[in-house]
Amino acid sequence: MDIVGLVPQFGGAVWTIIAFIVALSIVVAVHEYGHYIVGRWSGIHAEVFSLGMGPVIASRVDRRGTRWQIAALPFGGYVRFLGDADAASSRAAVTVHQLNAQERARTMHGAPLWARSATVAAGPLFNFALSIAVFCGFFMVQGVATDQPVVGAMKPLPYQTQMLEPGDRILSVNGQATPDLETFVAVAQALPSSATVAYGVERQGRTIELTGPHPLPPVADGVQAPSGAQAAGMKAGDVVLSVNDAPIVSFADLREKVGASEGAPVRLSIWREGETFDATLTPRRMDLPLADGGFETRWLIGLSGGLLFEPETRIPGPIEAIGMGVEQTYTIIRTSLSGLWHMVTGAISSCNLQGPIGIAEVSGAAASQGAGSFIWFIAMLSTAVGLMNLFPVPILDGGHLVFHAYEAVVGRPPSDRALRILMTGGLALLLALMLFAVSNDLMC
Repeated sequence: MDIVGLVPQFGGAVWTIIAFIVALSIVVAVHEYGHYIVGRWSGIHAEVFSLGMGPVIASRVDRRGTRWQIAALPFGGYVRFLGDADAASSRAAVTVHQLNAQERARTMHGAPLWARSATVAAGPLFNFALSIAVFCGFFMVQGVATDQPVVGAMKPLPYQTQMLEPGDRILSVNGQATPDLETFVAVAQALPSSATVAYGVERQGRTIELTGPHPLPPVADGVQAPSGAQAAGMKAGDVVLSVNDAPIVSFADLREKVGASEGAPVRLSIWREGETFDATLTPRRMDLPLADGGFETRWLIGLSGGLLFEPETRIPGPIEAIGMGVEQTYTIIRTSLSGLWHMVTGAISSCNLQGPIGIAEVSGAAASQGAGSFIWFIAMLSTAVGLMNLFPVPILDGGHLVFHAYEAVVGRPPSDRALRILMTGGLALLLALMLFAVSNDLMC
């Protein structure tokens, strides 16, 4: 056995596990803190706040009598309120009945209905709030493109042609007017592949004509994880010169040739910082969401494209940035629900459902691409965890909210026997779903 050859693989596996634990711990901590703090504000006493499950590694009791602890298994967490029988907030009937009315009001099952509902809903809502805050921060730090097609910075390219310069405002492309950035992108997408394109440019108050590469060149704006490109070591900024020895000049050429491979390995010639090298990548079959809510199946190597240049940016105000963060979070929720529906109906492959192994792989790959990618992934994972917990499945927060809705309509909570049956059924459903997702990780 080649022990030396296994060292990089072992190191990669350890890095993946660490990244997954860090990401999941942050998301779980925010989720459970939502339950804890809203419960505290509502007068419900938290006995235990646990990050992790299983044997306790370290703990302390605060002045309010809540035990804060870190457990050995870093795959989850819980808040156990007064009156709970377990981490799933099952009712401890004996304990609750032994309390007087004032003490009972401090339990999860004796507090007013509004307080219990707010406490349960706070976990997913705090996950969404984390996502919105992270996305908002990204927009305020990195900025957003202005409405005008103004060059902020040129991307390094190997082409020897007359180039655009920072500050240029593009007035037309091949004679087609581009009054704003949205129109410029639409015109660029409709252009046929051509090694050179005519640009009408306003530069320092003068209008000039010049030639340059295709406005959507085969440049990697980003490398998705996991993907064939990520496995081959490609980086953002790489320029693809040819596919299977066929030269390409636009990102559409790259997409077309990779799609035509139908999963067969493709050989790319890649330019990076003045050097050229070859890499062989294997495309993966992916179901991509469409703007109308549907999906399309394509073969992808994991590269995302962009414009010839970085557009001029502006820093949005706090209110605008928050709105953009809300929109980004909503888009993730809408796409996730659409994908789940399409999997249930058989419109797309069930392999799109990832389990813990797949999520860990993505977290490790995101962390390897830098802090920004990892933090963005945490925000996406937080949205997914919040959404999953709102599903109306007993044992999840959504299931508890359904019980509370039943109590609001009927005037009494479900019986202890009904709760036990429903909780057992919900746990069995979650375990079955987990096994299915893990099988996807191993087999798809």
